[in-house]
Amino acid sequence: MIQAIGLTSASRHGRPPAVDDLTFEARPGGVTALLGPSGAGKSTALRLMLQLLPGRGVALFRGRPLSRVPHPAREIGVLLGDVPGHPARTAIGHLRMLAAAAGVPASRADDVLDVVGLSGLADRRLRHFSRGMDRRLGLAGALLGDPHTLVLDEPADGLAPRETAWLYGLLRGYAEQGGAVLVTTQDAEETARFADRVVSLDAGRLVADQTAADFRRARLRPRVAVRTPHAERLAVVLAREFRTDPDAAAGEPAEVVRESGSRLSVFGSTCATVGEIAYRHRIVVHQLADEVGDAGDRSPTGPLHRADGRTAPDAAPEAGVTAAAEAATHYRAGAALPPRLPALPPPGPSWPIRYELRRWAGLRTAWWLMSAALLAGLVAALALASEVPGPAERVLTGWAEPLPLPPVAIVSGVLGALAFGQEFRFPALTPAHVAVPRRLSLLTGKLFVSAVAALLLCCAALTVNSTSFTLVFGHDIPFDGSWQVALLGTAALSVGCAWAGLLAAGIFRSTLVGLAAVAAVPLALTPALRALLDGPAGQSLDGLPGRLHALTTLPFPSGVDRWLSASAHLASQPIGWALALSLTVLLCGYALVSLRNGVR
Repeated sequence: MIQAIGLTSASRHGRPPAVDDLTFEARPGGVTALLGPSGAGKSTALRLMLQLLPGRGVALFRGRPLSRVPHPAREIGVLLGDVPGHPARTAIGHLRMLAAAAGVPASRADDVLDVVGLSGLADRRLRHFSRGMDRRLGLAGALLGDPHTLVLDEPADGLAPRETAWLYGLLRGYAEQGGAVLVTTQDAEETARFADRVVSLDAGRLVADQTAADFRRARLRPRVAVRTPHAERLAVVLAREFRTDPDAAAGEPAEVVRESGSRLSVFGSTCATVGEIAYRHRIVVHQLADEVGDAGDRSPTGPLHRADGRTAPDAAPEAGVTAAAEAATHYRAGAALPPRLPALPPPGPSWPIRYELRRWAGLRTAWWLMSAALLAGLVAALALASEVPGPAERVLTGWAEPLPLPPVAIVSGVLGALAFGQEFRFPALTPAHVAVPRRLSLLTGKLFVSAVAALLLCCAALTVNSTSFTLVFGHDIPFDGSWQVALLGTAALSVGCAWAGLLAAGIFRSTLVGLAAVAAVPLALTPALRALLDGPAGQSLDGLPGRLHALTTLPFPSGVDRWLSASAHLASQPIGWALALSLTVLLCGYALVSLRNGVR
């Protein structure tokens, strides 16, 4: 049950609100259509119900506003506009990522993909999807959590008649299983065929709230359907008669429309008038009937159940069944739906990590960047190893002198900036192209995954480079310092750069700003801190590196003292201070922005 009570959008610049005091209900077991022309306020009404736009009024889903629904993805399936998925992601990868966020099994993605007829295109990239395929994928995402309610904004917009027939057949089957369906549409004749209740809007206000039967009787234009082997001749005769004899019309301007084949549609007249005119001119008539609206989809092939080229279990219509009856059967017959989900526990604390892993690993960008970092570091490391011995952190990581950071740290910062940059550009977690809320759980998952990726990248770089030294030079390469210091220093720099890029992109909703925050650490903050420490203000910090190193002389278990020594060495460097200062500022900024917008 959906109840919308007094929905009113916020007015801007003195203009009237797009939706003004709208109240209606969408009951379970039926399809409710919001009907109106473009600009009538249909999409705005849905966004007000889903709390995506500011306004007044309340929308209740089973007696609760959306803010009190604990797991919206499992209760309300939403499709607003195009699918906000990354164009380089596959269809199955996109759905599995959403399944991880909703806390449902990954196998559910395969089930809904088969129901919408896209299982044969599971590994196809979203950039190659047509309009109809995009609509099917969006509907699959709406059905992913086995919701009790579907809210769809013009799901048939831009679809071919066969795909429209399939879509409405699926919605009818969903409603027949007890679900509530709310859709928006502009086509009155289509609405009269598939909807159970029609809520008509005009200029944001309620015009009528009717059953489909009342809507057909009161709103659609009646006509006389004629079938004759002499359709062209009859059309000419009727047009001449209506021009010469105004009394032949039924109170409104008469109109004759030539349909395909032997069919005519006569508006503004009656069966008796059309029959008498045909009799006077000795024209044979095979059918003469009053109709309301369109006669239906007369395509002999019926709905397009699948879009991946696979065979659908769709029986051909029986002989003798009229086209209108066939179309009605397709719309009213319950389509195949995904199996019901058992009672699932609420999504635990692991869902942000599982979602981020799916999001991160589902694109080739991350793998290409990491491969490029390893290759660039290897080339630079071999060049440095062939020269005089240098610092361990530079030789083992390929940190050549012109680079402000090691290659692995630079790429870790790029991956961190992309983690939130792609989230805001392709907001898959929101039902429309709106900004993703800055959830604390989502931030935690991104911080964890980006840190693990940076650590693994550092370990891989040091392993590849040290192994290459032995293979190329045949002996160990001398360098200043220890490999523990090189590993810990590079790992700390990489994790810090990843977090700096992630937090900056999360604050400003931009990948470029995240990259700028990473570059600012070595290029701006580090020189500024070095100048500060060399001046009078840094005299109080003289000897701090020695005091930090003195901490490592305390008795610790074997091996721990070496790691503590490496940590003290990193903390005593200006770049370590700069990175710590940058992370502190960015974390405070993220907290302030989240509190201002409301953390969920």
